[in-house]
Amino acid sequence: METKPNDEDLRHFEFLTVNSKEVIEKQVDSYRQQHSYAGTIIGFTVLFIPFFLNSLDGTNQILQFISIVPIALFISAILLMLSIFRGKPLDQALSVTKYKELLNKTYKEILLFEIEANKSSYIKNNATTQKANKRYMQGISLTTIAIIMAILMLLISTFLALEKKPTKVQVVNSVKKQTSTLLKIMYQPAAKQKVPKK
Repeated sequence: METKPNDEDLRHFEFLTVNSKEVIEKQVDSYRQQHSYAGTIIGFTVLFIPFFLNSLDGTNQILQFISIVPIALFISAILLMLSIFRGKPLDQALSVTKYKELLNKTYKEILLFEIEANKSSYIKNNATTQKANKRYMQGISLTTIAIIMAILMLLISTFLALEKKPTKVQVVNSVKKQTSTLLKIMYQPAAKQKVPKK
């Protein structure tokens, strides 16, 4: 039986090294993207709260009292999103500080060392990313519920405001004015007519 060349023996180690490195990179990119989405949601929420409160100004007192609930949900969502930013930075596998001790090792040993480093980094990062994912999903749920409640309250407020408008009174007033003007015109010539002299 012929033995395979040494280069071919290392191909599967090289594949595992590259693959494990890509997995770490995807994990880090996903974590960064989540930070970006969290920042966008915080920005939207901060802009929406004043608009929501301003729209409810001068409406039914019960609606104003109930508006505490969506505001509390919005604030809770913001706090959850901010807690994502306080998480530890992710480990990106092979550190530059390890290069010195790898100088005296063989190529195979270096590949094995990097595979192990990538594996331990992934496991270490997994705890951080799962915690961040949980907070992110909770924040999204709270924001969604708060937005639905806020939109319903704004629609109810608009509907109540339309009911309060005295549209019929304005129509009746204009009809009365037109009637009184017509009566004046009709009776004015009769009053000014001269009685003929005999």
